[in-house]
Amino acid sequence: MIKSILVVDDDDQMRAALKEAVERMDYRVVMAEDPVDALKKIETENISMIITDMKMPRMDGLAFIRVARKKFGSLPILVITGHGTVENAVEVMKEGVCEYLMKPFSFDSLTETIASIMARTCHKKNEVITDNDYIRNLLQLAGNVALSDMTVLILGESGTGKELLARFIHKSSRRSSKPFIAVNCAAIPDNLLESELFGFEKGSFTGAAERKTGKFELANEGTILLDEIGEMSATLQAKLLRVLQEREVDRIGGKEPIPVDVRVIATTNRDLQTEIEDGRFREDLYFRLSVFPLKLIPLRERPEDIKLLAEHFMKKFSVELNKNVSGFSEDAVEFLETRNWKGNIREFENAIQRAVLLSRTDLIGKDDFMIDSRVSESSTISGSLKDMEMDLIKKTLEDTNGNKTKAAKLLGVSVRTIRNKLNDYGKNVPVA
Repeated sequence: MIKSILVVDDDDQMRAALKEAVERMDYRVVMAEDPVDALKKIETENISMIITDMKMPRMDGLAFIRVARKKFGSLPILVITGHGTVENAVEVMKEGVCEYLMKPFSFDSLTETIASIMARTCHKKNEVITDNDYIRNLLQLAGNVALSDMTVLILGESGTGKELLARFIHKSSRRSSKPFIAVNCAAIPDNLLESELFGFEKGSFTGAAERKTGKFELANEGTILLDEIGEMSATLQAKLLRVLQEREVDRIGGKEPIPVDVRVIATTNRDLQTEIEDGRFREDLYFRLSVFPLKLIPLRERPEDIKLLAEHFMKKFSVELNKNVSGFSEDAVEFLETRNWKGNIREFENAIQRAVLLSRTDLIGKDDFMIDSRVSESSTISGSLKDMEMDLIKKTLEDTNGNKTKAAKLLGVSVRTIRNKLNDYGKNVPVA
């Protein structure tokens, strides 16, 4: 599909010139004479990027950018103006504008800037989707801190999207073209985590048959994400503190430190203040990490995002699963909006994926949200629980062509659970 770029300028000649330049790049152009007209067109057109002037009738450019950000999220914006100052540039960049061009500018500089913005946007996967004011403000803060090299600490319950926010910061930073290296501190045993982070020299210990480059070195000039930093042992906390202070790493068995230029983002679902009081986390490391803290709220505190996220995931999985699903029934929406979602967005996404798979019509109903051996609360499905459970497993295996691994992932259970259920029920279901 050809992407559309919205051009907003009250000058007829400038609009025409921008239209010609953008169309030469094989993009579709949507024109607006002022911001009020532009806002209407964003609602009706599938816009991928905005190019806007600053000085316009009915609404100035800065006010337009703020309204567009609030209503339509993180659409990339290029500001062009002949009335700019350094203060204007700083002001619009605070609003999350991608680039700022002063008139007069060359055709080449315009097309290069557009190409750069679109390339960055195309590589931004898993954008944060929200209609919640707190999350919008959080994204604004994240966009602001992304322009610096400050260390960021992201707090929040499991499943709230901490890694997603970290990737958003990286993609919005000057380091976006450099590596983004994620390390799950909770998933790697302590005796291996040090070598994963800092690397080791050949022969430094039994089994070190060759040199290993650590994650900090691999992330040089880019960003390293230390996921679930609260799980790190006290010994490693001390070594990490030195890396943050000195900006250099010591490989295990190495003879001298290795300088690294790395932006550090850490995440945790723990209360680090409590961990400090209980002696499990170093206070000096906490202060090094929390230069710029950001806290994600749980999904239960974002009720306005439930339907928005549901529709997003529905569209995503309808394509992936080749299903003709176009919406949700009223009772399905009510079910989604009243459920607690302890696993937050991660649990929510999995539930929508299963519902898309199980739906037998173009509308997802409440009864499509059968999860594991449970059914949706107050379900009116007749028949025994075992029969319904077996029907669900059988239907999922049919839709995955008998692949137990895929079926287990969709149902949120282990392959062993499916195998045991089949044995318990004695059903002759062909599986791969």
